[in-house]
Formats: sequence, structure tokens, C-alpha cells
Amino acid sequence: MANTTVKGALQIHGANPQFLVEKIIRSRIYEAPYWKEHCFALTAETIIDKAIELNSIGGVYGNQKPTNFMCLLLKLLQIQPEKEILVEYLLVDEFKYLRALAAMYIRMTFRPVDVYELLEPLLKDYRKLRLRNTSGYNLTFMDEFIDQLLTQERVCDTILPRLTRRDVLEETEGLPPRPSALMDAMEGATPVAAAAARSRSGSPSRSKSKSPSRSRSRSRSKTPLSDARDGDRYVSRSPSRSGSSYRSRSRSISPDRTDIEGDPSEPPPGVGTLEVDVEVIPGDVV
Repeated sequence: MANTTVKGALQIHGANPQFLVEKIIRSRIYEAPYWKEHCFALTAETIIDKAIELNSIGGVYGNQKPTNFMCLLLKLLQIQPEKEILVEYLLVDEFKYLRALAAMYIRMTFRPVDVYELLEPLLKDYRKLRLRNTSGYNLTFMDEFIDQLLTQERVCDTILPRLTRRDVLEETEGLPPRPSALMDAMEGATPVAAAAARSRSGSPSRSKSKSPSRSRSRSRSKTPLSDARDGDRYVSRSPSRSGSSYRSRSRSISPDRTDIEGDPSEPPPGVGTLEVDVEVIPGDVV
């Protein structure tokens, strides 16, 4: 009586729910000490306490011994809780092994449309899980476990029922497209990325100052001597090397000075001199 399915249980995929677990594994579960000591007379309410105590998932380990996770999974198949209770198991975020147990049961017993709608949101759960198998304990994650349930045919040493592809269900059953967390993140970061792209697209030559060669070419131009008059001042805008302003006086000599006899150091009579005051203001560059 302890190994029989609860009275009034519905058939799943045209067979007894317990038959979803392979016969060889099912027979070893019936002989396991954990099944005889802890799984007897469990209900949909009391099985929660046993699921919280789990510390790993997996099928068989060592010498083909069933794990506690498989024993509780078979017990769920035996008592066949209501759908609302399984959904509550799945929504409990505090106990990850209870969630993993409910996800495994939902994958094996629910309709394909319900499987996608209930398990795909769990792909955002990145918590660690311990996986026990014949080689010992390994580390996995909740999202990897859920992805295996949705894509692989054998998980935890158990053959899963066939699952219709998602694209087929979108065309036939009206299953909505899978929401992508990556696309949502990219759409939310679009304004910031666009601003960063605009800032990077600015040419570095715009921030540079004017070429020094242009300022030097302007500072070399001089006022013609014929245009200079007494009292006029020429202001040079080229920077001074000494950093101080100064005035220089220069004399212009008439071209016919060489034809005049006398002392070359004295200007000839009738020839005037032109004084030009040049004042240089440092730091003013055009």
C-alpha cells in the first residue's frame, strides 16, 4: 500500500504517474532507507519540510543508489498534489531545493505551454545548486538546471516526457514570445549608450588650440617705413621672450647718404630722421 499511487489520481501521458520514473530506479527507491523512514505517509503539506532539508539534487549516486531528491520526486508523483500547490512550491524563493523539486515535477507532468510559462521566468535565478551523481558532488546553478529541463531529454538520470518546441507552440497554441532580459537591459541603456557614443564621436582636433605657425606668420609682418610718421606707434602682438615691454628707436638713412661728403656718423644737412616707437605687449596672440 505504501508504494501505490493515491486513489483517484489522474493518468499523466496515458500512464500511472509513478511510471514516469524508470522501473529500475523506481524499484531501488522503494528499497531505499530514506523512502521507508522519511517518505511514509507524506502529504502535500508535510513534504515541504523534507524538501527544505535537501542539500543536493540528482538521480543516482555511488552504486546506483537513489538520492533523496529522487525519493521526494517519486512521492510527489504518488500523491499527485493540485496544480495550485505546485505553483506555490515554485514561487517560494527562500528554499531553492524546494523550487528545483517543483520544477522537475512540473516538467514531467504539466502541459508544454504551462511548462514554458512557469519555468522560463526561473532562468533569472542564478543561485548555486549541488548536484550529486556517480562521480560525487558537482556545482551547478538554478538557471542551468532549468535550461536542461527545457532543452534536454534526460535530467537527473530520468528520461523526461517529450516537450513540444517553443516555436511550434507559438504558432499553434498562441504562446507569447519569450521575454528577453538582455533586450530589456539594452533598451533601458540606449539613451546612456547614445550619449556616450556622441561624446566619443567628437574630433580631438576641435579641442586643440590654433596652430602656432599661423600666429608666427602674423607676427612677422611689419609696417612699411614710408607709412610711419612721427608720433605713431606700432603695437606688435607677438609674445616677448623676456616677458617685458620695451621700446626701440631706429633711424632710417636716406639712400643718397653715400653721395654726401663729410663725417659718415653725422647726418647730412637737409636729410631728416624718422623715429618709430615700437611697443611689444606680451601674451597677446591673435
